[in-house]
Amino acid sequence: MKLVECVPNFSEGRDSKIINSITSEIEQTEGATLLDVDPGQATNRTVVTFIGTPEGVEEAAFKAIKRAAELIDMQKHQGAHARMGATDVCPFVPVSGITIEECIQIARELAQRVATELGIPIYLYEDAATQPERQNLATIRQGEYEGLPEKLKDPAWQPDFGEPVFNARSGATVIGVREFLIAYNINLNTKITKIARSIGNTIREKGKFKRGPDKKLVRDEDGKKIRVPGLFQHCKATGWFIEEYGQAQVTMNLTNYKVTPPHLVLETVRDLAQDEGVVVTGSELVGLIPESAMLEAGRYYLQKQGASAGVPVEELIKVAVQSMSLDQLSPFDPQQKIIENRVRIDKLVAMPVRAFTDETSTDSPAPGGGSVSALGAALSAALSAMVANLTFSKKGFKDLQPVMEETAQAAQSLKDEFLQAIDLDTDAFNKVMAAFRLPRKSDEEKAIREKAVQAATCEATLVPFHVLEKIPKLLDLAELVIEQGNPNSLSDAGVANTFARSAAVGVYYNVMINLASISDEEFVQTLAQQAETLKKQIIEKANTLEEKVSQRLIDDLAAAE
Repeated sequence: MKLVECVPNFSEGRDSKIINSITSEIEQTEGATLLDVDPGQATNRTVVTFIGTPEGVEEAAFKAIKRAAELIDMQKHQGAHARMGATDVCPFVPVSGITIEECIQIARELAQRVATELGIPIYLYEDAATQPERQNLATIRQGEYEGLPEKLKDPAWQPDFGEPVFNARSGATVIGVREFLIAYNINLNTKITKIARSIGNTIREKGKFKRGPDKKLVRDEDGKKIRVPGLFQHCKATGWFIEEYGQAQVTMNLTNYKVTPPHLVLETVRDLAQDEGVVVTGSELVGLIPESAMLEAGRYYLQKQGASAGVPVEELIKVAVQSMSLDQLSPFDPQQKIIENRVRIDKLVAMPVRAFTDETSTDSPAPGGGSVSALGAALSAALSAMVANLTFSKKGFKDLQPVMEETAQAAQSLKDEFLQAIDLDTDAFNKVMAAFRLPRKSDEEKAIREKAVQAATCEATLVPFHVLEKIPKLLDLAELVIEQGNPNSLSDAGVANTFARSAAVGVYYNVMINLASISDEEFVQTLAQQAETLKKQIIEKANTLEEKVSQRLIDDLAAAE
């Protein structure tokens, strides 16, 4: 699922009615979930955080900017924070399933719409910047709102979207794209701030000033202080003492966790702390963290233990929390701290096995064959992961550990995708039913209804088709564990192959029955041909693997006699 975070800053932090009116626009937008509202009295500024689908987030951002333009008059604004518009800045942040480039497209589409429909000049910054000198927000914001009239006259500061005309009420807005920022603190068993600050200066990107053996600053031949680069890129860090906790912390913002993940910083700080005669007692996250950062940490610590990292998501997160002592100061609830979990709503997947089976057995048309087939595919992946992990840990298979760990991780990833498809298939069917329930009294209503039915049916067709597209990967995993896996688990590997084949046939049926209701002939012909080809290839390979498994089981039985 594609998820985007948006963190707009509005130039109002004192009037709760205005703030609530703006945030209600977000709450009422389908596909967007409001996560946090943080108003500041002194700054007269509110930072809002929400997340959702690309379409939902873009729409919610526009509606919030529009409402802010209606309610906030920059001619009357005073506050301690630098600002240049009613909506001062609006960054988009890729969370999962989406690239920086896709977020840049969202930013540009929003910028065009705001400039055209609301008459607000727009500047693009960070990864969306059109010019190197506009990457830095502070550079764009120089002169603030009061300097805008003159700034807009400067050819070098023409807006990226909109006319260079001063909008006295709304000012200008900066829209951009940046990576997810992780606010992370590492706890030390000391009250000495100097130690924490020294460690922070050592790890931060800009580093610290060089000192000689006498502890004095070292200068170059021009008398300038020499700076020693820090150990980590995209790391802004220092140290402080927290009275509430009674201990010092190394506090940091990690502005690109994909380059500098928190667990690697933690391990370095543990070494630096030891050199200072102190111990890291734990760490804490301030705000939210992407799931991928937690999974990477979990894999890192499992691999350090010599254990397979091809385990379920929940286990990886548990390992990360324990290894980083993220719950030292307060409980770490993955449902609240991991950003994807704030919007993830598992319906069928969250059901116990009996409840899911019972629900399937009723006269309700969903969940049906599509969801059950997706479950079969997930179980196939789970079995391949199981055999790979059993092989990883078995004596005599040490040489195969790298390939088995890779297999288990790939299988776990596929398993999660197929589990998601269980709910996606039912949701898509429900959308079709909702479209059929639209009014159809007038010709206009009939046209709208038919268009909605066709769009929903196409979506309901693509969900099982995408499952079908991934099943060849399932067979590759099953083949590997059949041929190289723990011989004692051959039957399990064989069942993985059988479930993959059954799932393929099941989703193929769902594709074909939906295609019969679609009027777009090109879409129907293309998808039908692709589905038929995929099904044929999958069945052929699955049958070949089944013969191998059956023959080996027969041979093993004969040898045992």
